[in-house]
Parts: sequence; structure tokens; C-alpha cells
Amino acid sequence: MPEKRRKKENNFMIHGVILSIAAVITKIIGAVYRIPLTNILGDEGNGLYGYAFNVYAIALLLSSFSLPLAVSKLMSARIARGQHKNAFRVFICSLIFSIVVGLFVSLLIFFGADFIADKIMRAPLSSYALRVLAPAIFIVSVMGVIRGYFQGLGNMIPTAISQVIEQIFNAVISIVGAYGLFKLGTSIAKGVDKDQIGAAYGAAGGTLGTVLGALTALLFLLFLFYAYRKNIKRKLKMDTTRRLESYQRIFRILLMTMIPVVLSTGIYNINSILDTTIFNNIMANQGYSVSEYTTMMGIYTGKYSVLINIPLAIANALGASVIPSLTSAVTKGDRKLAHEKIGLSIRFGMIVAIPCCVGFMVLASPIMQLLFSDATTSPALMLIIGGVTVVFYSLSTITNAILQGINQMGAPVKNGIISLVIHTIVLFIMVGPLKWNIYGVVASNIIFSLCMCILNAKDIAKANGYKQERDKTFFKPVTASVIMGIATYASYLIFDIFIGGRIATLIAIMVALLVYVVSLLKLGGLSEDELRSMPKGTLIVSICKKFHLISKEIF
Repeated sequence: MPEKRRKKENNFMIHGVILSIAAVITKIIGAVYRIPLTNILGDEGNGLYGYAFNVYAIALLLSSFSLPLAVSKLMSARIARGQHKNAFRVFICSLIFSIVVGLFVSLLIFFGADFIADKIMRAPLSSYALRVLAPAIFIVSVMGVIRGYFQGLGNMIPTAISQVIEQIFNAVISIVGAYGLFKLGTSIAKGVDKDQIGAAYGAAGGTLGTVLGALTALLFLLFLFYAYRKNIKRKLKMDTTRRLESYQRIFRILLMTMIPVVLSTGIYNINSILDTTIFNNIMANQGYSVSEYTTMMGIYTGKYSVLINIPLAIANALGASVIPSLTSAVTKGDRKLAHEKIGLSIRFGMIVAIPCCVGFMVLASPIMQLLFSDATTSPALMLIIGGVTVVFYSLSTITNAILQGINQMGAPVKNGIISLVIHTIVLFIMVGPLKWNIYGVVASNIIFSLCMCILNAKDIAKANGYKQERDKTFFKPVTASVIMGIATYASYLIFDIFIGGRIATLIAIMVALLVYVVSLLKLGGLSEDELRSMPKGTLIVSICKKFHLISKEIF
């Protein structure tokens, strides 16, 4: 019985790892397809592409971004009490909400694209990409509810598979669309003498993959839901709940759950819009042309952010997986179990984020050359300066989810507002008087994410009595990462002399992975129990023992 309970308790971690793996795969696909996309669009086209996606992110936030979290949280709380009928009512109510709101926001963005691009973003030609993206808002809104339904059941696999499918279709269609429309736009530009038309059309073609990729993923989830219908009916028949919640009550609870999530998550997205708006306006006032500051922002969004977002995907996946299990533990009043889940999710996030940070700093220029064939100083320097944001954003994302899981919905909003105010002041100073241009955007985001980490940690301790373990969560991953960084840089220098080019970078990355894993295990950063809680954990433990990486005792 204890073994069965332990397996059930660790289930969230297994699904969290699965979702994390899928998230990393999608981000890697995203980074890979951005290489030909960047070559097609150029930095200026990437800037227009990035502007449109910033607005798209805000629109998604308002219409659907919080739906998977809200649905999974509300459903898991009811399932923990055996109320499957009420849980299904949450799903139905959320689906109606997503259809109505998603359609409204899609139409708003489609017809308001010119105004948003010209008057707000100061980049009129980004309206083409924005208009193409508009239908995706409705599609993702509906898809978010279905993903939230499965997550509420504690099953992250449908979300994981659908994310990979979505990104594969996105990659292929984006490249084809960008290439075709860039050529069309270039030919049109010759006739009207407007050089930016080609970049604008190309950016619109690139966003076409987002729409069709999301549609494909939605169709896949609908198929799964249809296949799962017998299981749904069986659970509903077995449910003996007498008191059914009204749809009006569920709708009110849904809104009350979504609003704090929208506000807290919105601050992250508003942050991007704010960065773009402030940066563009200050740079314009300093005498830079639209083409010049669009190119700078294109490097930031098309190269730097693409790389930074790969490890951040793991934090988002861990956040999504920890909320239903935390909500269930809180509903049952099991504080010890809640503390275990909080500690494990933060530890796993840091075990991944810290070495990524060091790796980005050590191999900044080689990575930029490997992926984007860009040997210039600017993108590499961004990665060196901003590598630490991987750690801070990962930690703040996971702690945001933890606060929401323990029903402290308002805390991330309060902390986000405080951090955003500080961030805005710092951004104005760095880009304005100090004239750090795009590096000011990178540095101010470090300040924002650090503030979020500090404030979130205080609120978790205050609300839940959780005390952060530091040795295995921070000190050992940092030590292993420093060892990794030295070995990685040395190996790169050696192989660059004898082999050179991209091969040297790839070998250095493989060395980094091997050295970090060995160092972490030798330092006792992961116990046998924790390794067993992962997918294929028994096999992993067997391999580690064969190479004497862990002792036979369970720590």
C-alpha cells in the first residue's frame, strides 16, 4: 500500500517529465525551423514577425491562455472529492466560454490589425502577419480547454503529443509559407518601390504555420476525446454526487480562477509588449530609423529569445503538471505531500535551468554560429548577459504555478505588478539616458524575473510554511554546472583547433551534457528514489549503478 501511494504521489513528476520532454522537443523544433525562417526573412522580417507575435500573445492571454490551467485546477479539485459530474460540467462551461470569447478576440484582432500595428506598435507592416494570426486565437482557445480537461484528469500525455504535432506542422508550413510569400512580396515591392513589403509578406507567411499547426493539434485532441468518450460515460454513471453545481456558479468560479491567472501571466506577456513599445519609441526619438530598430528587435526575438525559451519550456511544463496535483493535495489537507511536490518541481526546474544558463554563457557565439550562422557580436553578447534569465524565469514560472496550486491566486498578480513597475523604470533608464539600446531590454528582464523570484518565494513560505531546501536544489547544480562549463569551454577550444566549425560546437555540447550528468550524480544531486520516479526510472538507476554514478543506498 505505501509503495502504491508513493507511485501515485510521484505520478505528477512522471507526467511532468513527459510534458517537459515534449515541450523541449517543440522548442528544439522551433529553434531549428527558425534557422531557415531567419535566413528567409532576415532580421527586419524577424522583427515584424516578433511584433505580431507579441500582440498575438496578449490576445491569447485574454481569450484562452489561462483556460488549461483553470480547467485542470477546477476539475482536479472536484475529482479529488469524487465529483466527476461536476468536473465534467466545468469542462462544458469552459468550452462554451472559449468558443464565445475566442471568436470575439479573433475578430477584434483581424479587423483591428492596422490600428494596432500602426498606432501602438509603431510598425505598420506587421499588420499582415497579425491578420494571418487572428484565426489561431479561436483555435487555440478551444484547444486549451480540451488540454485542460486531460490535465485535470492528471494525464499530460495528450497535451504533450498534441504540442509536438502542432510544432511539426507549424515548422513545415511556416518555412514554405514564408518562402512563398517573401518572393511574392519582393516582386510587389519592385513595382511600388517599398523594400519592406517583402519582409512583411514573408512574416505573414511564417505565421501561417501557427494557424494550421494549431488546427492540426486541435483535430488530434478532438479525436482523442471522442475515443475517450466511453470512459467518460462510465465515470459519470459511477458518480453518486447528489448536489450538482449550476452552470452559473461554475462560470463565476471559472472567471474568479481565470482573472488572477490572466493578470499574473499577462504581466509576462505585457512585459514583451512594453519592451517593444518603449524600445521602439525611445530608439525613434534618438534618431534611429524604423529599419534599424526593427532589425535590433528582430535579433532579440528571432535569435536570443528563441534560445532562451527552450529551457523555459520545461518550467512551463512543470508548472502545468504541478497545479492539478498540488490542488488535490491542498483539497485533501495533506501539507506534507504538498511540500514534497513543491520541492520536487523547483528542484527539477533548477537542475535543468542552471546548466542551460552556464552553457549559454560559455558557448554563446558558437551556438549562434551553429544555429543562425551569425558570428556578429550583438546576439552572442545578448546571450552572455541574458543567460541568467533562464534560471530566474524558470524559478518564477514554477513558483507562480505553485502559488496558484495552493490557492494563493492573487499573490503572483501583486508580485508581477511590483516587478513590472521596477522593470519599466530600469528599462527607461537603460535604453534612454544610458543608451544601452537592445542590451537594456535584456538587462531589464533580468531585474524583472529576479524580483518575481524573491517575492514569490516569500509568499509561498508565508502561505504554506514551505522552507526551500538549498543544497540539492541550488548549490549542487551550480557546482556541477561550473565543472561542466570549464570542461565544455576547454573541449570547444581543443576541437575548434583540430576540427573547427559546427562539429566542434556539437562535440562541446555533448561533452557538457555528459560532464554535467556525471558531476550532478557524483555530488548527490539526485537520489535513487528520485531517479526511479522518472519515466524508465528503473532502467536509469540500473545504468547509473553499472557505471558507479550512484550508491546502492536510497538517500
